[in-house]
Amino acid sequence: MGERFVVVPVDSGGGGGRVGEHSEGLEPDPGGGGGAGGESPAEQAADPGHDPAEDPVVGPQDPDAVVPILEYNREPIKYGDGAPKENSPFINNTDNDKGNSYDGTNMALFEEEMDSNPMVSSLLNKLANYTNLTQGAQEHEEADDDEGPKKKAIKSPQMGTFMGVYLPCLQNILGVILFLRLTWIVGTSGILESLAIVGLCCSCTMLTAISMSAIATNGVVPAGGSYYMISRSLGPEFGGAVGLCFYLGTTFAGSMYILGTIEILLTYIVPKAAIFVAERKEDEVGALFNNMRVYGTCCLALMAVVVFVGVKYVNKLALVFLACVILSILAIYAGVIKTIFEPPDFPVCMLGNRTLQNQGFDKCLKTEIIDNLTVTTKLWKLFCNGPELNATCNEYFENNNVTLVQGIPGLTSGVVSENMWSQYGPLAMLVENPKLDSVGGSDPAQDIYMPYVVNDITTFFTLLVGIYFPSVTGIMAGSNRSGDLRDAQKSIPVGTILAIATTSFIYVTCVVLFGACIEGVLLRDKFGDSVKGNLVIGTLSWPSPWVIVIGSFFSCCGAGLQSLTGAPRLLQAIARDGIVPFLQVFGHGKANGEPTWALLLTAGICEIGILIASLDAVAPILSMFFLMCYLFVNLACAVQTLLRTPNWRPRFKYYHWALSFLGMSLCLALMFISSWYYAIVAMVIAGCIYKYIEYRGAEKEWGDGIRGLSLNAARYALIRLEDAPPHTKNWRPQVLVLLNVDSDQAVKHPRLLSLTTQLKAGKGLTIVGNVLEGTYLTKDMESKKAEQNIKAAMATERTKGFCHVVISSNLRDGVSHLIQSAGLGGMKHNTVLMAWPGTWKQANDPQSWKNFIETVRETTAAHHALMVAKNVDSFPTNQDRLGEGTIDVWWVVHDGGMLMLLPFLLRQHKVWRKCKMRIFTVAQMDDNSIQMKRDLQMFLYHLRLNAEVEVVEMHDNDISAFTYEKTLVMEQRSQMLKQMQLSRTEREREIQSITDESRNSIRRKNQGADQGAQLSRRSSQMEDTQEDEAQLIHDRNTASHATINDKADTGPERVHMTWTKDKLFTERNRNRECNANVAVRDLFNMKPEWESLNQSNVRRMHTAVKLNEMVVNKSQGAHLVLLNMPGPPKNRGGDENYMEFLEVLLEGLNRVLLVRGGGQEVITIYS
Repeated sequence: MGERFVVVPVDSGGGGGRVGEHSEGLEPDPGGGGGAGGESPAEQAADPGHDPAEDPVVGPQDPDAVVPILEYNREPIKYGDGAPKENSPFINNTDNDKGNSYDGTNMALFEEEMDSNPMVSSLLNKLANYTNLTQGAQEHEEADDDEGPKKKAIKSPQMGTFMGVYLPCLQNILGVILFLRLTWIVGTSGILESLAIVGLCCSCTMLTAISMSAIATNGVVPAGGSYYMISRSLGPEFGGAVGLCFYLGTTFAGSMYILGTIEILLTYIVPKAAIFVAERKEDEVGALFNNMRVYGTCCLALMAVVVFVGVKYVNKLALVFLACVILSILAIYAGVIKTIFEPPDFPVCMLGNRTLQNQGFDKCLKTEIIDNLTVTTKLWKLFCNGPELNATCNEYFENNNVTLVQGIPGLTSGVVSENMWSQYGPLAMLVENPKLDSVGGSDPAQDIYMPYVVNDITTFFTLLVGIYFPSVTGIMAGSNRSGDLRDAQKSIPVGTILAIATTSFIYVTCVVLFGACIEGVLLRDKFGDSVKGNLVIGTLSWPSPWVIVIGSFFSCCGAGLQSLTGAPRLLQAIARDGIVPFLQVFGHGKANGEPTWALLLTAGICEIGILIASLDAVAPILSMFFLMCYLFVNLACAVQTLLRTPNWRPRFKYYHWALSFLGMSLCLALMFISSWYYAIVAMVIAGCIYKYIEYRGAEKEWGDGIRGLSLNAARYALIRLEDAPPHTKNWRPQVLVLLNVDSDQAVKHPRLLSLTTQLKAGKGLTIVGNVLEGTYLTKDMESKKAEQNIKAAMATERTKGFCHVVISSNLRDGVSHLIQSAGLGGMKHNTVLMAWPGTWKQANDPQSWKNFIETVRETTAAHHALMVAKNVDSFPTNQDRLGEGTIDVWWVVHDGGMLMLLPFLLRQHKVWRKCKMRIFTVAQMDDNSIQMKRDLQMFLYHLRLNAEVEVVEMHDNDISAFTYEKTLVMEQRSQMLKQMQLSRTEREREIQSITDESRNSIRRKNQGADQGAQLSRRSSQMEDTQEDEAQLIHDRNTASHATINDKADTGPERVHMTWTKDKLFTERNRNRECNANVAVRDLFNMKPEWESLNQSNVRRMHTAVKLNEMVVNKSQGAHLVLLNMPGPPKNRGGDENYMEFLEVLLEGLNRVLLVRGGGQEVITIYS
C-alpha cells in the first residue's frame, strides 16, 4: 500500500489553549488505527503488557513531534466453524466492535449511530486489513505448523504477477497433450487444420480470460476461483451447477494426467514392466488398456495418499514440475534449431509405402550377405513362415522393397508442404507414405495383423478438437490464488492473458515446426513404434530424447497431484456454501480443514476415468466440463455488462459484452464440435443440478447477475403490462390472502394457504397479507417474526407468492391499505380470499364482524372478487386426496362467471381431481324450469365445462313463524349489542330514544291499520315471496330497499333471548299444518311483538331460511359448496343483521366458499 494515512488530532474546544478542559478530545479510534505517544500499532501488538484501553488521550501535538502513521496489518479471516463467510467492514457489521464505545464530543452528533455506522478511520483500517487466503494449501499448512499458543506470524501476501499468476497458469496450461498427442494431431489433421484447431481453442480461452479478468477485478475475489466468480455473478443455481461441472472437469483432468503418466512409463521408460503382454498384434490394445488400469489405480492411490498426508509437499514440488515443463519446451526449440545444421538420425523402415513397427527386427533388410552367404533377417521371419529363402511369404512383402526414410529430415528439407494437408482415416488404417511406390497383392484386412503402424482409432476433425482442448485449460490457476497476490486486481488480468498469449505462441510454433521438421508417417505414428518405441516429440529434442520423456513424466505427475489437490477443495467450497444439501458431508475434513471426504469422492470419480483407460476417450469428457465452465464465465460477464448494475465497476477496462457473447458462442460451438453426445450429457447434468438447487437448495442472495436480469425483465414486463383489467380470456385469480396471526405471530388458518395452492391452476399472482395493530417503530420485530412464520407456512403449503405484513394503528385501516396498495403496476390482485370470522358473536371480539363487513364493502368498491371460506380449518390439505364426491355450485345471481371458473381450477389440483361438478340454479314461479335447464346445459357446453345441472324451484309461500321469531331474536340481539357498546350517559339517551320511537311506531300503526291492511297483504304475498329472495343476494335489488327504515324499529319491553331446539321444531310443524292461504295479518295476531319487526329484515330472513333449506337438502353431503355471497346493506345500521343473515344462510353446511364477483366477466365461450 503506497498511501500514508495521518492521524490528525482535533481540537474539541475550538481553541488551542484549552487543553486541560477538553483532554478527552480524541481517544483511540475503534478500529485501532492510531496509537498514542508515538507507539505504533505494531509495537503495541508486540508488547504483551500493553492494554489499548489504557492508552493516554492524545494531547496537543508538538510541532516537532513525529506524526504517527497508520500501519496496516493483513490478518487472515477466521472461519470459525469452517464455513466461509464474507467478512465486510461496512455498515451493520458490529461483531468485532462489541465493547467499543465513543465518549468524545467531536462526533457527539453521530454517537448514537456508531453501533451500526462505523467511523471512517475504523472503516479504512479494516479495509486495509482485509485479506482472504487461498482456500486450500496455505492455511492448512499453517494449521499443521501451529502448535499450542505458539502461533506462527502470518506473512502478508507478497506474490506478484509473474510468480503468482503467470507461472501457475503456464504450468497448468502446458502439459500432457503437448508431449503425447500434438505431433499425432499435426500429422493427422495437417498443418492448416491443426492451426485452425489451435486457433479455435486459444481464441476461446483468450475471450474467456478477458471476461474472467473483468469479473475478477470487480471487487475482491476470495479463494474459490471460477466457482466463486460464477456463483456470485450468476447466482447459486448456476454457480452450483457450473461449480460441480468444473469440479468434475478437474477430477477427470486428474484421470487424464495419471493415464498420461502411465503411458509414458510403460511405453517409453520401462516397457518391460507391463503386466499384461499381448501374444498377438490384435491383442495389443487390450493389453495396453489393462496395464493402464492396473498401474493407473496404483498411481492414483499413491497420489491420494500424498495429498492426504500433506498438501505442503505438493506445493513445494510444484516449482520442480514447472521447471521440467519449461526445460522440455526449451529442449524442443533447441532440437528444431539443431535440425537446420545436423538432423538427428531416426530412420523409419518402409515396406513399399507402408510404415513398419521397428521393434521386432534390428535391420531394415529382407536378406543380407554374411560370409558370401545370403541369409534372411528378423524382418523376413515376421512376414514368412520360416527363415528359409524358399519359405512362403506375405504377398505384399514379396512384391515390394524395403526402404529407409529419415524420420526427421530437418527444418530446411521441404517436408512442410507434404504435411500441410490432413490424413484422416478409419480404425486400423495403415500409415502410408503416398510418395513411395507400392505394389498390391495381399488382403488389406489381414495386413493389419502384420507388423505395420496402423490407426488405433478412427480419426476426424471434431475428435481432434476434443482431444486437443484440454491442453489450453488451466487459465483459472491465477484467479484461484487471489488470496496470495499482492495486488490481485492487477495481477490476474495481466498474468492470465500473458500466459495464454505465451502458450498460444508455443502451440502455434510447435504445430508449424513439427510439420516442417518431421516426416508425415512418423507424425502419424502415435506411440513411436516406427522409431523403436521412442517418444516422437523426443526424437526432435536436444540434447537427448530422455529430456522430454523425463520432463513430460514429471509434468504429468505434478499436474495429476495438483488436480487431486484442487478438486477436493473446490468440492469443499461448494459443500460449505450449503447450496447443494446432499453434498454437505463433503464440507467436513480433518482438524486442520483438510477435505478428507471430498478427497475420497474425488479419488472415486478419478478411478472411473482411469478404468476408461484411454487418454483419447477421457480428454473429450473433461473438455465438456471445462467448456461449460468457460461458457458461464462469459455469460456472467455479458449479463453484468448489459445490466449495468451500479456495483459493476471492473478495474480491467478492455472488455465488451460482444466479446463475452462471442466467447460464449465459441464455447458452445466447441462443445458440439468435440462431441455432441458428451455435450448433451454435460448439459443434462448441469441442468439437473440447477433444478435440484432451485428446488432443494438453501436460499442465497449474492447480488448475482441473474437476479439483476430477473429484475430488469420484471421491470420491462410490468411497464409493458397495461394497468387495466385484462381481457376475459387472460383473466385468472390474482389472490390477496388475508391471513391472521395470533399473539405469538403464528399463522391461525394455514388451510387458507392450502386452498390458495389448490386454486393456483390459473398460475396467477399470490400475495399473502397480514395486518398487525400498532406503530411501525414499536412493532418492527413482531412484523419480521410474523413475516418469517408466514413464509414458513407458505413453504409448508407450497404456496408460491409474496408476503406482505402491514403495521397499522387499527386492523380496519391496515386491511384497507392492503387492498388498495398490494401489488405493483399491472400485477395487482383482483381477488381477495379470507376466512369467515367464526368468533363474531363472542363478546371478547366485538370488532371482528365490523372489520369483516368493511372488508366486503372495500373489495366491492375496488371491483375485486371476494371469496370467504367458512369452516376453513376443515378444508383438505395438499396431501389429502378426496374420493368420489361433488363440488356443488349454487348459482343464484350472475357474478361474471366466478362460480363456474373456481370449481374448474380446483379440479385441476390432485386434491379435487376425482370430484364432480354440480350446478344448481333457483327458478321462480314465473320461470320455465325445463327451458332454464336446457339453456344452462348449452351454456356449460359452450364454456367447455362438464357439470351436472339441476334447477331448483322456489315456490311462493308464506313467511313462517320460525322466520319471524328468528328475525325477532336477531333484532333484539342487535339492540343489546348496541347498548353494550355505549357509555352510561349515551346508553340512557339511547334507551329513551328507543322508547319514544317504539311508542310513535305503535301509534302510527294503530291509526293506519284499516288503510294498510290490504297493502300489507299484497306486499307480503307479492314482494316478500317473489322478489326478496333474489334481493337478498344481489346488491342491485337491495338498493331499492336501502331507504326503508333507516333506523331499525325497536323491540318490545319483554325480551325473549332464548330459542330452544324444541321451540324450533314446534314452530316448523305448526307452519306445515297451517293453510298456505292464511294471511300475514293472522300471524300478526298470533304474536303482537311481531308487528314491530322491520319488514325488510323479515323478507331477508325468509330468503336466507328458504335458500338454506334447499342447499342443505341438496348439498349437505358435498365436499364443497360454492354460493353467491350477498352484499352488505348500504345502510350501516343493519350490519349486525347482515351477519345473522349469512349465519342462517350457511347453517348446517360443512365446507362453504362464499363468492362475490368483481364486476367483470371472468369466463367466456369464445376462443
